[in-house]
Amino acid sequence: MNTYLGIELGSTRIKAVAIDDDHRPVSSGDYTWASNFKDGIWTYELDEAWRGINSALKSIENCVSIKAMGISAMMHGYLAFDKDWNLLVPFRTWQNTVTAVAATELTNVFGFNIPQRWSIAHLYQAVLNGEEHVNRIAHITTLAGYVHYRLTGVNAVGVGEASGIFPIDSENLCYDQIMVEKFNAIISKYQLPWKLEDVLPSVLVAGEKAGSLTESGAKLLGGMLPVGISFAPPEGDAGTGMVATNAVAPGTGNVSAGTSIFSMVVLENPLKNIYEEIDMVTTPTGKPVAMVHCNNCTNDSNAWASILKETAGLFGTEPADGDLYRKLYEKSLEGDPDCGGVLVCNYMAGEGITHFDTGRPLVVRTPDAKFTLANFFRATLYSTMATLKLGMDILSKENVCIHSLTGHGGLFKTPVVGQKYMAAACNAPVTCMETAGEGGAYGMALLAAYTAKKAENETLEDYLNKKVFTDISKTSLHPNEADVKGFQAYIEKYRQLLKVEQAATDNI
Repeated sequence: MNTYLGIELGSTRIKAVAIDDDHRPVSSGDYTWASNFKDGIWTYELDEAWRGINSALKSIENCVSIKAMGISAMMHGYLAFDKDWNLLVPFRTWQNTVTAVAATELTNVFGFNIPQRWSIAHLYQAVLNGEEHVNRIAHITTLAGYVHYRLTGVNAVGVGEASGIFPIDSENLCYDQIMVEKFNAIISKYQLPWKLEDVLPSVLVAGEKAGSLTESGAKLLGGMLPVGISFAPPEGDAGTGMVATNAVAPGTGNVSAGTSIFSMVVLENPLKNIYEEIDMVTTPTGKPVAMVHCNNCTNDSNAWASILKETAGLFGTEPADGDLYRKLYEKSLEGDPDCGGVLVCNYMAGEGITHFDTGRPLVVRTPDAKFTLANFFRATLYSTMATLKLGMDILSKENVCIHSLTGHGGLFKTPVVGQKYMAAACNAPVTCMETAGEGGAYGMALLAAYTAKKAENETLEDYLNKKVFTDISKTSLHPNEADVKGFQAYIEKYRQLLKVEQAATDNI
């Protein structure tokens, strides 16, 4: 039996998933980690990334059967290296909202929305700041690109991952050359020893081979994997989420909900306008995608769950995390559709869509609010997707057609609950598959299998439709009218709550 391995370095977990020739998960392992806020920057230690990968791999069975593998990770951010691949500054993650000046200027120069989290915004901000390391830059890449390079010696990323570094030309499946030239023109006055095309990783498309595991790469993995395993192009968590949910064809979409939350909708037609709330990225095959990306999702609800677990401990009980989350999620279903006047803002970090550079988690209620556990936790879960709804409303105004919307990630692990609230938020049916909890690592394993097994001229869409998702168990939930009205009422108050959030960030 052949197996295919996907490794994903997510925001809270590093996960490895192996699938068989029937595309079913056969073994998995994970490692929990967290970003650190150091010197005003959200970052992860790269040494811990390797410890986490190795820890996750220890649970993968029959490693000698692995025919192909791939690396996925959180998109965007900034990893800058010198010519010898020495890290020049600590990893700056997608969570950082410190590139507003650069992002705004590039958006105006390109006529294309450049969010703060994009790699090019971080690079240009470093140039504008006159940071010492800029003159020594030889390579700019992402976390997935870095891990892939260390394992294979190939400095490349998949086109979906590349689309969070710099705008992509979907016709030619490469960085947009006109915009590359514009960037080089605006940095020319700084007399830097490099041009943009010299420092970016090359771009590959799903299905292309992206090198193989080298001896030095195998050593980094503790000798657990044999030398020579072929690699798929490294992809971002957005792209692997699309693959894991079979949402790579025009008119399909998915929502990934974990530490951050984002929706991906594959466009049938271009958007008429530029929106700073909407990232224009691509599928792993280069098709244009409208992405609504929110920095904050479950971090605050996880914090409240931890507090409630501590409370239970006062009475001599210590519920398992899985039971705790299930009970709290299910309890929220007893709450009012509008949460009874309880409002939650979950901003642990800044939020680009609503223009916050920092966050202050808040719980606000009127004196006459129905302050019950059910309403409180329902409001907490509503808050995980409230900002996403603000972005999705823009797509609705653009008459973007969504034939199907699939949910995956931790928010959807408890049956029905997250699915029900997301359907209300988007006023659209939401589907979850039995593999939803496996997330991006599963999607990366599928991309590895596609690279190894695809027939000549077989598209990724056909491969997924005909060979992967034909008999996968799934459930679809249509929006309930009362829930839709309740969520809309909540959102109207949530917009006002953001004024309180602004006051909090200004004064606390």
